[in-house]
Amino acid sequence: MSGLQDLRILVVENDEMSAALLQMQLAQSGAVVVGQAASVSEALRLLEETHPQIALLDYRLANHETSDPVAQALAARRIPFVLATGMALDHLPEAFRSGVLLTKPYLTSELNAALTRALQGTSVAS
Repeated sequence: MSGLQDLRILVVENDEMSAALLQMQLAQSGAVVVGQAASVSEALRLLEETHPQIALLDYRLANHETSDPVAQALAARRIPFVLATGMALDHLPEAFRSGVLLTKPYLTSELNAALTRALQGTSVAS
């Protein structure tokens, strides 16, 4: 059984194909996607409504937004998160320092390992 079994995950990703692939990867690992958001407002609403245990964020979202406000809201609630991006750490805002960085493209095993590190309290600053 996976360490992600029944883990409640909020996915913040604006690309529909990427989001669908993520949902499949997470379901195969036993996790439960409690919500999927493409924008900051949608992500913040789902954060309040679904009470995820962890979140998986893409940096760039719909309407030229970034997930920076979502990372701030997650950190304020002490909800761990993984940021999946192709951007280098030194180009990311401070809000992402409390999360785990997962470099795109990645394998399912790398995704699962990043989620596990986030749950253990590891961050990019660690």
